[in-house]
Amino acid sequence: MDIFIESLGYETVLSEKGSIAYSPDMALDESCYKEISNTDIFVLIVGGRYGSEVSEGDRKQDKDFFDRYESVTKKEFEEANKRDVPTYILIENSVYSEYQTYLRNKNNINISYAHVDSVNIFKFIEKILSLPRNNATKTFEKFSDIESWLKQQWAGLFRDLLQRMSEQKKFTELSHQVDGLREINSTLKTYLESLMKAVSPSESEKIIMNEDKRLNELDRIEKIKSNPLARFLTNDYNLTMSELIDAVISAKSSIGFVRSLEKTGKIPSDDHSIVEIFENIPDATNDLNRIRQILGLNELRKHPRISRNRK
Repeated sequence: MDIFIESLGYETVLSEKGSIAYSPDMALDESCYKEISNTDIFVLIVGGRYGSEVSEGDRKQDKDFFDRYESVTKKEFEEANKRDVPTYILIENSVYSEYQTYLRNKNNINISYAHVDSVNIFKFIEKILSLPRNNATKTFEKFSDIESWLKQQWAGLFRDLLQRMSEQKKFTELSHQVDGLREINSTLKTYLESLMKAVSPSESEKIIMNEDKRLNELDRIEKIKSNPLARFLTNDYNLTMSELIDAVISAKSSIGFVRSLEKTGKIPSDDHSIVEIFENIPDATNDLNRIRQILGLNELRKHPRISRNRK
């Protein structure tokens, strides 16, 4: 296994080969868990042996089949999972077949299993398969199965890396283009203002002020469009930005905002969904206040309850 991994250019870390630097002031298995932080990929092979007990265990030498205890391998896997190290899990075919039998006979202690030395192996597999992510699993019968699967998985990992690098490069290039356009716009604005002041000093200040006001207004509208509450109201109720902004400006409270929306005629007075949003979702009032902040208005206090007569 280590020869195959090293042939791909990776360095293996195996305790049985002395690859782990053991600290004299801690238990041997604790050094193994510590080494996980230095690994980039974790490969777990689940066979018929559960493995040695962790150092904090009761250290009973002869374990019965149904004795529950933690193994060093299981703790290493949990440490890798906690650190989000990319993990690849291989389960021996015969062990996985017996695991299916175990699932049908969990409470039957009279069954004898031929390919595992502890019920904890089945518990371990059950935990692995229940994880929501980072638990890519494959059964194997011979070494070539392991080699083939890992080659496929790591090729896919490398492809994803290349795609992300490409996307990052495109994003960086786009960001540079946007920055460049911003600088060009700023320069053009400066040139035009200087030209206008030279050609028509009496009118230039007024034109420049009006244009600045228009640009600021466009910028405010774009910021409001990205607000979740604004998107909901404009998409679901076809409110125009002008209607929405007028309702926000005139509102003195959450209920006042709802009443202003009803006056547009696009939200029926018997439609209680808007009321329920402000009653039950605190973020609705927060989003309303963010819009008011963009418009330079004071925040509204959250209305404790919007009362209305319901038929």
